[in-house]
Amino acid sequence: MKYLDVEEAILKKTGAIHTAREISGQPELWSNIFNKVLSENQKITTFIDEIFKDVKKIILTGAGSSAYLGSSIEGVLQRKSNITTVTVPTTHLVSHPEDYLETSTPTLLISFARSGNSPESVAAVKLAEKYCDVCHHLVITCNSEGSLAKHKFNDKSYVFVLPEEANDKSLAMTGSYSGMLLTAILISDIHNIKSLKGTVETVKSYGLTLLTKYLGQIEKVATLPFKRVVFLGSGPQYGTAMESHLKVQELTDGQVICKNDSYLGFRHGPKAVVDESTLLIYYFSNRMDVLRYERDLVNSMGEGKKPILQIGLSEKEISDISIDEMMVLSNKDSAVSEEYLAVSNIILAQLLGFFKCLKLGLSPDNPSVSGAISRVVHGVIIY
Repeated sequence: MKYLDVEEAILKKTGAIHTAREISGQPELWSNIFNKVLSENQKITTFIDEIFKDVKKIILTGAGSSAYLGSSIEGVLQRKSNITTVTVPTTHLVSHPEDYLETSTPTLLISFARSGNSPESVAAVKLAEKYCDVCHHLVITCNSEGSLAKHKFNDKSYVFVLPEEANDKSLAMTGSYSGMLLTAILISDIHNIKSLKGTVETVKSYGLTLLTKYLGQIEKVATLPFKRVVFLGSGPQYGTAMESHLKVQELTDGQVICKNDSYLGFRHGPKAVVDESTLLIYYFSNRMDVLRYERDLVNSMGEGKKPILQIGLSEKEISDISIDEMMVLSNKDSAVSEEYLAVSNIILAQLLGFFKCLKLGLSPDNPSVSGAISRVVHGVIIY
């Protein structure tokens, strides 16, 4: 048996079996998630319709990767709900609750958590219930036995538990990240869930393209002597860039330093990080009005120090952008809504981090040699 084209015996020996299995299993996981959301369609719809009668603000929260995915969903959720939607990490809410929670504003707190056992997860929920007169809860988690899933909520709540295989055993969040993101996108369009099967199948095909057609290319890139990686994305894929920077940095145990930014934001100083040891990765939008800004940034990279390599990931061919390597997901005329690209495109960073981890002699399932980071954060005291 092989995962990511590596024999299972080798993966076990190198401490990589869980990460490899979880990265490669994502397309099938996405189908299972769609089916589970579909099976809970009526319950979710009833919950959403009832609370949306009075909710005036939606807060997306989580810690680390679970916080980053909020940046990929906040725009589409605000458009579809017509309710002000913001992403606030639990790590912000816990220390400064009064800056984000409003007493008289009926709020929906959407909490994302792989295990649900991080100290900040339940603390953020308790603070929201303390500060807000009306606070409803939607929990999207991978662990039915976690503290967050089992919390006794004060107000109306709904807990959606992803299929068991989404609860990654590896330190790095892979399937749990893309799975929770897809869940949130599907729930944001719950009234049309029955029509979204084709979209999910397309996203699956994009994930499989990265896992097959471009697997060897990404593995080869991982052999380059880069010491820095910069990920750029716009809109929903800004969240992808954020998660990508964390994924490669944690899988390499900090030996590769990573940054993320938007295309327009990168011009305002952060571009100075680029040097001859920098790998630059572009997540391109499939919206032409957005792509024009992204194109301008790529063209400006001819000025200043040159990165070791520039890689682009795009849904379709882009004829007027010239970079070192372009990965294209589809040759069809149709396109998915741009938020769905955030689900499939994260696989690029996962694969890059995985292969770079092995190249550095680390174990992807637990790359932290010193134990500085762990699967579930510990040592945090909630006051």
